[in-house]
Amino acid sequence: MASPASFYDVLGISMGASCQEIKSAYRKLARTYHPDVVAVNHKAKSANEFMKIHSAYSTLSDPDKRAQYDRQLCRYRISLEYSSLPSQNMDSMSGYHQRRAQAGHKWETDQLKAVLPCFEIFQGTWELIHHSV
Repeated sequence: MASPASFYDVLGISMGASCQEIKSAYRKLARTYHPDVVAVNHKAKSANEFMKIHSAYSTLSDPDKRAQYDRQLCRYRISLEYSSLPSQNMDSMSGYHQRRAQAGHKWETDQLKAVLPCFEIFQGTWELIHHSV
């Protein structure tokens, strides 16, 4: 397994997966990567992969830990969105807007761009978005 971007990727499930789907994915992967199951010469690599799988399962199977993880993941993806925005031309800005840009403030349209990834992650459920931000 390559180093995945999220616990959801580790388990090979979607963000909207149910508890039963999480448990099923964990059990399937545990049967493959558990150090007691693999060949002797692959135990070290298998142990590392199993630890990642177990960590993902322990976080996603607990509703409180999962909610906290989802919030952190959403914030991380939002920060990626901000970092991919083109830098603004400081010469064409007034002093007020230059100070705002230097302080890390974004334009209102950029704020909307920050909310859209959360909206897509939670498949449009506004209540989930509200609780994650």
